[in-house]
Amino acid sequence: MSQPLLMFLVCFIFVLIVLLVVISVYIGQKLLHPRRKPITNYPEDYGLSVYDCISFPSRDQLKMKGWYFSAAKHQEAHLKRMDEGADMATQESQHVQPLKHATIIVAHGYRQNRLEQHLPALTLAKSFVEAGYDAILFDFRNAGESEGSLTTIGLYEQKDLLGAIDFAKKRAPGHSIGLIGFSMGAATSLMVAGEDERVNAVVADCSFALLSDYLSNNLPIWTRLPSFPFTSIILTVIPILVGASPKQVKPIEAVKRYGSRPLLLIHGREDKTIPYKESEKLYEAAMHPEAELWLVPEADHVRCYTRDRELYSRRVLQFFNRYVGESPNK
Repeated sequence: MSQPLLMFLVCFIFVLIVLLVVISVYIGQKLLHPRRKPITNYPEDYGLSVYDCISFPSRDQLKMKGWYFSAAKHQEAHLKRMDEGADMATQESQHVQPLKHATIIVAHGYRQNRLEQHLPALTLAKSFVEAGYDAILFDFRNAGESEGSLTTIGLYEQKDLLGAIDFAKKRAPGHSIGLIGFSMGAATSLMVAGEDERVNAVVADCSFALLSDYLSNNLPIWTRLPSFPFTSIILTVIPILVGASPKQVKPIEAVKRYGSRPLLLIHGREDKTIPYKESEKLYEAAMHPEAELWLVPEADHVRCYTRDRELYSRRVLQFFNRYVGESPNK
C-alpha cells in the first residue's frame, strides 16, 4: 500500500471516529435535555374548578411545580352548587363518595409533563378526586414549569418524587400514599417505593426493568440511529454527561426491596417503545400475593387508559380502594 493511500485511510478513519463521537454526544445531549412541553390545559377544562397551584422542593432543592386536588374541597364545592340549585341531572350524576384519607401522586413519563396529554392525566385525576382521594399532578425536573435542565429517565427524578411525597405528608399527615406512574414515571415510582416505606401502594404503567439493559436493546427507538455503532458509543457518553450511569436505574431491584406491599403492573401488549416483557420481568421479581400484572390487548405505549378509560379507572380505583383507601392512619 502506498504511503499517500495509507495516510488517506488513517485520516478517513480518524475523521469517521470523531464524527461518530460528535453525533453520539449530540444525541446524548438531546436525550438528556428534551424540549419542555408547555402547560396548555388546566383543571377547569376538565371540571376540576377547586385546586391549589403548588410548589415544593425536590430532595436536591429544585423547585417543583404542580397542582393539588383536595377531595374534601371538591365535595364542598359540589354540595354548594347543589344548594345553589344545580339541575337535578347533574346532582344525580355526581354521587358524593366517602373521603378516602389517602393521596394519589401521579408521575408522568419522559418528554411529558403533569398533563400527560395523550391520557390526559387530568381525566384520571378527576376520577380519583370524585372517588374521595386527594391527588397531586406535578412536573418532574426539566419538564413543564419545574426547575432543572437535565432529564435522567428515573435517576434524579427520584428526588423530585420524594419531594412530592414530603409535600403530601405535610399537607395531610394522616393520609396513606398511593403512586401511579407512566413509563419513566412508573420506573421512578417503583424505585422510590423500594426505598420509602411511606408509600402504601404503586400502580406502574409501562415501566422498564433495568434502564441499562433496556437502552442497550432499544435505544434506536429513541435515537432513530442504527444500533451499531451508535448505541455503545451513546451509552459510553451518557455517564460522562450526567455524572452517573444508567446502570443505577434499576426498578427490578427496587421491586425486590418493596417487599409485600401492593403493586399493580400495567402494560400494553402492543407496546413498541417499552415491550411488555419488561413488566413481566418486574412481576416475576415481585411474586407475592399483593402483586398483580394486567396486560392490555392491542394497547401501545402508555395507551392502556385510552383503550378503555372506564375499565382502566375502575381497575385502578379498585386497587387503590383495597389498599390505600380504607384505613385513614396507615
